Amino acid sequence: MEFLHLFALLAAFLLLLIAGVTLNRRKQRRRALAAPFPDGWLTIIRQNIPPYSKLSPEMQQQVRDYTQEFLYEKKFEGCGGLTVDDEIRVTIASQASLLLLNRKVRCYPRLYSVLVYPSTYVAKTETDEPSVRLGESWQTGAVVLAWDSAQHGAANFADGRNLVIHEFAHQLDQEDGSSDGAPILDGRSSYTAWARVLSREYERLRERVDKGKKSVIDAYGASHPAEFFAVASEAFFEKPRQLSSKHPELYDELRKFYQVDPQEWV
Repeated sequence: MEFLHLFALLAAFLLLLIAGVTLNRRKQRRRALAAPFPDGWLTIIRQNIPPYSKLSPEMQQQVRDYTQEFLYEKKFEGCGGLTVDDEIRVTIASQASLLLLNRKVRCYPRLYSVLVYPSTYVAKTETDEPSVRLGESWQTGAVVLAWDSAQHGAANFADGRNLVIHEFAHQLDQEDGSSDGAPILDGRSSYTAWARVLSREYERLRERVDKGKKSVIDAYGASHPAEFFAVASEAFFEKPRQLSSKHPELYDELRKFYQVDPQEWV
């Protein structure tokens, strides 16, 4: 009985210790996110993220809030000899924040680490064959990016290609545990409309690619439904007028999902 009593006291002590650590971490997080947004970070966003200046004051605040949360929660790792500095961290985090505007969601809850290479890198495939890549998104909580491509995608926000938007669209897609081109939506009816429109547009892109015809949506989207959602997201944010004109139903589904209309930013 004495042993059981001591065991119960020890268990209670451990529970109190864990509760104290959790409470302390929450306080640290609230304090960090409530801190003034650094002027240096804001300068980087204004210089490197062209749409920022065209956002409403409310959405600009959201970008700053999500960027601050992202940089507090996610670990950045330099690979291939790259030293990660504030420009790299803030440029990537603020671009990723554009996909969260007005959605009142957590900041990529399954993501823990961002690995950044200076340029294209070589990764091994399941068959051990080397593959040259610009980026990738893992369901295990990591995003890998080539910095020069991420930087170019931020600076040229009109060519329909943006590595950060592409890979973080994959993160949104993977939040339900699968990478299938269907992110978490609001309600069953939303899934029905999403599946109908995106499946049809995916097949149309595959047909155009087979015939050698160009599209506002990158041809890489014809390789898999998950890639279609990612490249369609790139076009949505960077070529909104063209996408809305050529693919109005697709644009409308993406607008409802992302809760923004990038045509207002052009």
